[in-house]
Formats: sequence, C-alpha cells, structure tokens
Amino acid sequence: MGTKAMEASVANETPLFVNKPPPRVFKLMSLPSTIIKLTLGLLWCIIHVAISLFSLCSHLIFSLECYLISSGLLRKYQNLQLSRMKYLAIVVDSREAKNTVKINQLLCWLKNLGVKYVCLYDIDGVLKKLFEPGMNGSKDDNRGDCLDISANIKALDCYHSEMTIECISGSDGKEGIAKAANLLCSTYLKGDRSTHENIKSKSVFTETDMASALKSVGCGGPESDLLLVYGPARCHLGFPAWRLRYTEIMHMGPLKSMKYGAIVKAFYNFAKKHQNYGK
Repeated sequence: MGTKAMEASVANETPLFVNKPPPRVFKLMSLPSTIIKLTLGLLWCIIHVAISLFSLCSHLIFSLECYLISSGLLRKYQNLQLSRMKYLAIVVDSREAKNTVKINQLLCWLKNLGVKYVCLYDIDGVLKKLFEPGMNGSKDDNRGDCLDISANIKALDCYHSEMTIECISGSDGKEGIAKAANLLCSTYLKGDRSTHENIKSKSVFTETDMASALKSVGCGGPESDLLLVYGPARCHLGFPAWRLRYTEIMHMGPLKSMKYGAIVKAFYNFAKKHQNYGK
C-alpha cells in the first residue's frame, strides 16, 4: 500500500512541473550588432546637436540683424522703395489677434514706414470686431469693409490719419464666394448678360467673370502686393484666394516676438524682387 500511495502522489505532482513555463533564456547580442547600434545612436545625437546649433545661430544672427536695422546702422535698409507696394495684407493668428497692444504697435510701425493701405485678416474675425465701431461709420461699398483708422481711436492708441485699414475674416471669403456664385447663376439663368459681358452662351465662367461678380457683391477688394503672416502656421490661414494671385507671401513668426527690423527687411526684400508676370 505504501508503494502504490507514493506512485499515485508522484503521478499527481508531475503535471505541476509540466505546466510550468520554460525558463527564459537571455541571449547576448553579438559584438558587431552592438557596435552598429551604438554608432547609429551617436550619429543621431550628433545630427540633432548640429541642427540645434544651426537653428540657434540662425536665430541669433537674425536677431542681431534686426537690431542693427532698427538702430539705423545698416544704410541699405534706410531708403526703402515702396512704390510697388500699394496694398499690404497682414494675416494674424486668431489667438494672437487679441493682443491689441501688439496690433497697435504693428500699425504704428507700418504708418511710420509709409504704408498707405493695410488689410488685416484673422480667420475668426477678432480684428474685425476690434474695428467694428469704425466700420459702421465709414464703410465703402466699392471696397468692402474699408475704413480710416482715425474713426476708431478708442480701440487703438496710435493715430493713423494717413493709413487706410480693411478688416476681413474667414466668413467674408465664404460669403463672398457664395454671393458671387449666386449672382453668376441668376444672371445666366435670366439671360441678362449686360452686367457680365464675358459670359458666353455655354455655362462656362472665366476668372474675369468671377472677379466682376465679386466686385459687384462688394467682396472684391484690391489684390495685395505683399502678405505678412504672423503666427505659428506657415500659410495664409484662409485669406481670400482671389486676392493672392500675384502676392508675395512672407512668414514673420509669432506676433508676440515681432521686430521692427524684420518688417523693414521684408519690405527691402520685396522691393528687390522682379515679376515678369501679373501687374
């Protein structure tokens, strides 16, 4: 009986050892693969440090150049030729457009540089609300929401009697396209081609037809010669495309870190450009 009992207990305990997972076997990496991984990691660190140093040096050089321009030490930036820049557009990120102090300072700089016409844009209409009291009293149906900044001195501290400001938002572009499309469609269906002489018998609308329709509904506006973008994104943030056909676009960085020298440099670079097409 004792031998049978021992055999039964051994038979019952055997599955316990069988069901246990096998012990982990740690394999040592070979020496060549270890060297390759260390080399790649070191190379990545070197490239990362090099790019960071290059970015830092570029930022320091740009800041130094802007300081020298603001101080008037660089003579080539003192006499700017702004005859070609009749219309300037400023695109501001909506989150930064709430900083009225920076907007006021920017407009003061533009006025001192001799800019006559400025179009301010942000996609949410923050700037448009800022100038809304002046817009209600001095709206021009031919050019859209155009006003003289002197009409809204309460909103801004700087007095600009010689600079005209136009404020638009993302909704203006959508509404303008919708109104122009409705006008073209209704004109074509009614067969009245006296207003749009370029509309042919076929339902084909040209760029000239669209521009004429936008102007008729009060959403045309002049085409900007230069567009300055303030914000993290390097795009025009929904600025009306029909006013950017031959526009030079320059990214100026965040509004909170704007520099007077950077604006002067942008105007100088624009004056040196030559276009063989467009205007």
